Amino acid sequence: MPAPEFFQVTPVADALKLLDAHWQPQPRAEITATAAALGRILAADLHSPEQAPAFRKSTVDGYALRAADSFGATQSLPAFLQVRGELKMGEAPQLDIDAGEALLIHTGGMLPASADAVVMLEQTQSIGGRDVEILRAVAPGENVIQAGEDVMPGAIVLPRRHRLRPQDIGGALAVGITEAAVLPRPRVGILSCGDELAKPEANLTPGMVRDINAYTLSAQAETLGAAPLRLGIAADSIADYRRRAEAGFAACDILLLSAGSSVSARDYTRDVINGLGAPGVLQHGLATKPGKPTIIAVCEGKPVIGLPGNPVSALLVARQLLPHLVARFQGQTPPAPARIRASLSQRVASVSGREDWAPVKLSKRADGKTMAEPIFGKSNLIFTLIYADGLLCVPLNTGGYDAGSIVDVELF
Repeated sequence: MPAPEFFQVTPVADALKLLDAHWQPQPRAEITATAAALGRILAADLHSPEQAPAFRKSTVDGYALRAADSFGATQSLPAFLQVRGELKMGEAPQLDIDAGEALLIHTGGMLPASADAVVMLEQTQSIGGRDVEILRAVAPGENVIQAGEDVMPGAIVLPRRHRLRPQDIGGALAVGITEAAVLPRPRVGILSCGDELAKPEANLTPGMVRDINAYTLSAQAETLGAAPLRLGIAADSIADYRRRAEAGFAACDILLLSAGSSVSARDYTRDVINGLGAPGVLQHGLATKPGKPTIIAVCEGKPVIGLPGNPVSALLVARQLLPHLVARFQGQTPPAPARIRASLSQRVASVSGREDWAPVKLSKRADGKTMAEPIFGKSNLIFTLIYADGLLCVPLNTGGYDAGSIVDVELF
């Protein structure tokens, strides 16, 4: 049997910098309906084709009037105005007013040309339906949104590289922007490899296990706004592995290989990756546990990551790498994970020279203090993550944390 190939580990941050130096993503924009663009990244500035609002509108139910006709009005000495009628919603005013007149108006209604203010209904008293007492003076422009006050024609509504939120969708549609140029969702190809792997719906025979990596990694990619492509299961054959990897590589923007990336003589991952194009493998080995044997590569302008086959290792390493890759593809900065401060219930040991990740369960004590209890278990047991509320990171060269230490827990 050939001697194993040993590798030198590097911190995750350094490995990502190395990858970035060899990867300059240039995704092509695509046009999508604004109403269906939630979470998408704008490829270009959005300019308003019109002003908003398009007309002067009331912000309250009340009476449209000339502000000067209300000057000096109080509850004890009200101003009396003649009500000429009611302004209908959704229509341009068919009526206008002269001095001493008012029109009933509703929230969002369009003001007539001669009115410059609206007095709230609560600050008036109707007299027989034909006249109204104004119990409080209003200033010009009071309770009125001016035409173009929200946005003017030609103004940048939303900038390039902005991720669209619910309010952004509403704002764009408010000025008639029904389509937008957005960056494509990065297609993340996921290929599993191993003769022992079966589809989740399979009836297992002795020695077989269900392939869950394809689905946990797909779910993580989807959570990040990417489009996962499950590429199936390759046999422990260099020919089959290479054939499936090449087909998947052609169809995706980022390729994840969930297979043997250890130093085993049966490991084909390095050879398969290098066969996908230059420069190939950049780094084999990360200073992190779990996930030490991870491979970082760029082939013909696309990132390729060789993940461990261990389900927990594959998922935790992908949590560290995939947010960066998806964000960089779209010109974004990956969002900082949500964290909470907690007191550690027992010691968590660590080995110098690596970063350790430990699943923890959170609880509240009677005194209100948040406690983090490590969940210890074999590294390939996925339920250690299912039972956990978050992850504790023990940084490089710290030697671990003692019981009672106040630590940051990264929430799932």
